[in-house]
Amino acid sequence: MSTDSGDYVYDEATGEWLSPEEAAAKSQAASAGGVEVRDSVGNLLADGDSVTLIKDLTVKGAGQTLKRGTVIKSIRLTGDEQEIDCRHPGIKGLVLRAEFVRKV
Repeated sequence: MSTDSGDYVYDEATGEWLSPEEAAAKSQAASAGGVEVRDSVGNLLADGDSVTLIKDLTVKGAGQTLKRGTVIKSIRLTGDEQEIDCRHPGIKGLVLRAEFVRKV
């Protein structure tokens, strides 16, 4: 099957043949409609946002405490609605719960 704009794409989830435009729109809607991660006051978080800690947090395995007010830059969403991946000097693989941060 083909059209002027290209071949049809088979969607395994629904078992239907979709035009390339429909497939792209569906893919974009699925990625945009993923998990919404919200901070402690309800602000929507996105990849690349900066957040600040709202309480002192003891980091397990690092022997460090992150103090309230510490700014964490360039967060990444993990796909879990309560966890965000971030970097901090001296701590590898830091994952914070969204309930302990506030968007800057």
